[in-house]
Amino acid sequence: MIIIIIIMNNSHHCSLFYFSSGVLGDSLTVLRSPQYVIFRDGQWPISGEKIPDLVALTMGFSIHEDLDWPGLAAGSLFQRPRANALIVVRGLDSLDFPKNISSYPLENPVPFTLDSVANTVHTLFADSTPVVLQLAPSEERLYMMGMANTVFEDLPVTLQQIRGRLSQDGSVLTSLPLVSLSRNNEADLLFLSEVQVLYDISTLLQKHKHLAKDPAPDLYSLELAGLEEIARRYGTDSPQFTDATRILTSALQKFADDVANVYANNAVVEVVTVKTFEAPLTRKSRSILESKQISNPGSPYNLAYKYDYDYAVVFNIVLWLMIVLALSVIVISYNLWNMDPGYDSIIYRMTNQKIRMD
Repeated sequence: MIIIIIIMNNSHHCSLFYFSSGVLGDSLTVLRSPQYVIFRDGQWPISGEKIPDLVALTMGFSIHEDLDWPGLAAGSLFQRPRANALIVVRGLDSLDFPKNISSYPLENPVPFTLDSVANTVHTLFADSTPVVLQLAPSEERLYMMGMANTVFEDLPVTLQQIRGRLSQDGSVLTSLPLVSLSRNNEADLLFLSEVQVLYDISTLLQKHKHLAKDPAPDLYSLELAGLEEIARRYGTDSPQFTDATRILTSALQKFADDVANVYANNAVVEVVTVKTFEAPLTRKSRSILESKQISNPGSPYNLAYKYDYDYAVVFNIVLWLMIVLALSVIVISYNLWNMDPGYDSIIYRMTNQKIRMD
């Protein structure tokens, strides 16, 4: 939306000012979403601490508190996304994505994780093999669960492994136009390492398309801080930052296309761009092979969840069955009330004939 203001002075001169309103500051961008997950067009801000609740709702899970945010419309009761991929990009407030995608302002950009969503997936689908991957290459922070340990067993996760991957054939150093970026600078290598991780995840997903056929939903969470190091080293007005932004935007769009292709357009891909977080992140360390069974991580008494995965199905079966039974009782009662015993009842008809014969 463009606002135009015209100011005229006593000398009959006019001054023209125009302002364009859009997503300013940190933002949440939805790159891909199925038709049954509806994001409304608008500029409704969402708090950073509510991002995990938003991801849970898009996957069809219940949350402890209602999300009072009009950007997400009520979805289908019978369809759920097969995967959700959330990428957090630190170092800038927005990326130059196409204008036809949904983007919303992000307020109160506090650090967050998708641990609660991962625990829900692990609890509700303990008998299945969901893919849960949470990765922050710059901090060498990794958490994998389920099929992720098999699918991504060859994925380089430490900085040393990723830099070794950059020296191999088919790396981004040979396929991307680096322009002003250097292979010999630590900040540049960190950024390129994260881009390499995006490409490697896409490649591995293309090799394991059977993941979309699993009944359990998959969860991917990536945090990229390489662009923040580029900005700290060269500044946001430098050609290195401009080239890195262009490369990252293209890599994220390719990643979103690959994820949507693997899951047959049944995946949600979001990008959160944050220039800087307001508070440091305190995170409990977790084992890569952690498999502790938790019935309800939000309850201190280890109580079971009030609803399970089949709640919507059972609810609809019971609801429509009761409606059919109620209508049947009404129709039968109406017909009995208006029945003529002498003509409609075989009992009275046989009795009348017997009386006449006697």
